[in-house]
Amino acid sequence: MTTPVTPQSFVEHALATSIADDCAVIVHDRTSANLRWANNTLTTNGVMHGLDVTVIAFVRGADGVATGSVTGTATDQAGVTALVEAADAAARAASPAEDAADLVRDATSPDWDDAPVPTDIHVYDALAPALGEAFGRAAGEDRVLYGFVNHEMTTTYLGSTTGLRLRHVQPTGHYGCTGKPTDLSTSAWVGGATRDFTDVDPLAFDAELARRLGWAKRRVDLPAGRYDTILPPSAVADLMIDAYWYAGARVAHEGQSVYSRRGGGTRVGERIASAGVNLFSDPAYDALQCEPFVAASRSGNESSVFDNGLPLSRTDWIRDGELTALLQTRHSAAMTDLPVTPGIDNLVLSIDSGTGTEADLVAGTERGLLLTCLWYIREVDPQSLLLTGLTRDGVYLVEGGEITGVVNNFRFNDSPVDLLRRFTHASATVPSFSREWGDDYFSRTATPALRVPDFNMSSVSQAQ
Repeated sequence: MTTPVTPQSFVEHALATSIADDCAVIVHDRTSANLRWANNTLTTNGVMHGLDVTVIAFVRGADGVATGSVTGTATDQAGVTALVEAADAAARAASPAEDAADLVRDATSPDWDDAPVPTDIHVYDALAPALGEAFGRAAGEDRVLYGFVNHEMTTTYLGSTTGLRLRHVQPTGHYGCTGKPTDLSTSAWVGGATRDFTDVDPLAFDAELARRLGWAKRRVDLPAGRYDTILPPSAVADLMIDAYWYAGARVAHEGQSVYSRRGGGTRVGERIASAGVNLFSDPAYDALQCEPFVAASRSGNESSVFDNGLPLSRTDWIRDGELTALLQTRHSAAMTDLPVTPGIDNLVLSIDSGTGTEADLVAGTERGLLLTCLWYIREVDPQSLLLTGLTRDGVYLVEGGEITGVVNNFRFNDSPVDLLRRFTHASATVPSFSREWGDDYFSRTATPALRVPDFNMSSVSQAQ
């Protein structure tokens, strides 16, 4: 009899086929559905399905345990066999792994035997008609819309020869829409993350675009300088993701990051932000739920294949302004003498004193700037986590608590860690979406808007 082709069968076939001392297998079954539009007209749509398999072989020797990890696509057991043979060969040829540890054992998800959960174009059954209405309204008001929506369902299966059989279903969705007047003289953007698109209203985001384009009817050119600046939740998410991604414990322990203590070691235990600042990740956080176990396809400074299957729970990275944890594998935790705190696929910034909305921060500002989002963000100096990047799709002038016009774009230079010490006002925390990183890498964030009295606009940008 032919064995049914399922992700679970691929896992079991790989584990049975490997001749390594131990083996772990990660299978990701992904489906996605998308719509794209331009000039108030749908242009493309599609549904895609893919399945990738990672085989990790562990070979014990006199000097330690060597590993080999190979990832590829597979449509049948022969394809899985080829990946297993390649991983086994890579492990036999490798030097002992410095992060070697006992493999996690005997953990099973109750839904291990369940089939992958797909998405399809019907996820947009309510959104598509409303999008058509938004196109009509925009055209009637001399406005053009450009945008994209994508929904993905990823079902992950993690199995090992040590008894892991773990499964997780991850919905991920986002939308982004740019509005322009018909003469294309300016632009505005709105975007967000969603799990199922039931909370996305095209008529509402078109109305917000119309409001922002209305602000842009007056243009004011400003020079570079430090400005009282309101960073909306999207821009705060842009910056906090970088603060999180660069929070590797090993790099900090070795003196190479903003989280390094002068003289050696890490700054864990030090106050690095204002009182009341809390930055944390939690796989169970409402509307941002994510994988509750480690599924690492390779080892590095912040991940280890030996940690596959470790359970994840809430981790406070900053608590009441104090740095309390960094991204840790079991290997780096032994080096730093700190708890094991692996990375988690969501991030929340909350400020104890945060209240109200972005609009309330605007109303309390005598003269300053309101950003929309940031773009092309890159690290300049790891010791201070100085970042540079560009503003995009709307920098607005605030005068007397009201938005009175649009100003030119800027290049900025500032540190997200330093901003957590310098901000003066914060709104309540809300679900947010990073324009820079949300599309492809990290879409599960919740952040407040922040008012920073001296945000550094280092030069004027000619970008429109």
